[in-house]
Amino acid sequence: MTDRASPPRWAVVGNPENRRVALFAGAVRAAGLPAPRIVPWTDVLRAGGAAFAADEIVRLESPGENTEVDRLLRGTDDPTRVEGGARWYAAFTAAVRTLTGGRRLDDPDELAVLFDKRSCHRTLARAGVPVPQAPTSGGATPPRGWDDVRALMDAHRMPRVFLKPAHGSSASGVVAVETAGGGRIRATTSVESARDGRLYNSLRVRRLTREPEVAALVDALAPDGLHVERWWPKASLDDGAADLRVVVVAGRATHAVVRTSRAPMTNLHLGGRRGDLSAVVRAAGPTAWAEALRICERAAACFPGTLCVGVDLLPAVGWRRFAVAEVNAFGDLLPGLTGLPGSGAEGQDTYAAQVAAASRGSVPHHPTRNDRAPA
Repeated sequence: MTDRASPPRWAVVGNPENRRVALFAGAVRAAGLPAPRIVPWTDVLRAGGAAFAADEIVRLESPGENTEVDRLLRGTDDPTRVEGGARWYAAFTAAVRTLTGGRRLDDPDELAVLFDKRSCHRTLARAGVPVPQAPTSGGATPPRGWDDVRALMDAHRMPRVFLKPAHGSSASGVVAVETAGGGRIRATTSVESARDGRLYNSLRVRRLTREPEVAALVDALAPDGLHVERWWPKASLDDGAADLRVVVVAGRATHAVVRTSRAPMTNLHLGGRRGDLSAVVRAAGPTAWAEALRICERAAACFPGTLCVGVDLLPAVGWRRFAVAEVNAFGDLLPGLTGLPGSGAEGQDTYAAQVAAASRGSVPHHPTRNDRAPA
């Protein structure tokens, strides 16, 4: 009689009502495995941690889109507020470190880098991954407000920049700034300023053309930390600027979606549109497209303790050069999108691909304190 290994047991730390959790749980069940144990972020934050069995595969899901979790992490009941990113980052990374046991798919130290755009940029640059120039890489010269940002733009000859909150996501707080001769300036953002001075995310992209307005906005964003990045001249598709989200699972680029917009930000919730990926592949040609996927895999390789990341890839005009804008820990929400040809994930969505990879044994090894080499 042959003994059969027990099927993997999954646990997910997430917000139970969130579609991310539902979609992933569905992928686990579709693989013929027992439904995952769901551990709510509210329980983790209120109890000061959670423990997992040694044989549980533990996946972390985004803590977003839950008012109570946002209050515990950010200190506000209003999810549309922009401020509080630094507090959110400190609380979230601390909460991740309270999780014990299990076979983790997300390394706490790597998550701390992934959720700090300045640290992530430095990590990628040191590994030779092409990235836009950023004078704030690694936290160098943190700008205290608009005067510092303007000085950095002048010193580095960057008339066009993206200003990004260091711990932001989904384009929250992002400001695209363009300057020209004669004191002309234009800032594009989805941030709205209330009469009380508080900042809110909006689904409407607006433009500011007076420097005092831009200065007031940047001064309000700066206390949470800003990342200043040279504006990458992106390729166009369908009369709009284009970029790509490429999902990398277990070191391999498995899924990709192209996003286009006439605004600097291509996020779908800000009016961006999904473009035709086959048109991108044709425009790039087989050599450049293969290099684009290799760049994404090199970016993911900087985070070997994290099973899956979403890489935001910027194509240059002409579709022959590429740079990585960001690497996202929770960048796999692409419902219904199946794997790229030749990726090994054909016919699988991003969640099914991760379940399959983990079932094959592609679970990152995270050393315990006793396993880690002395500093």
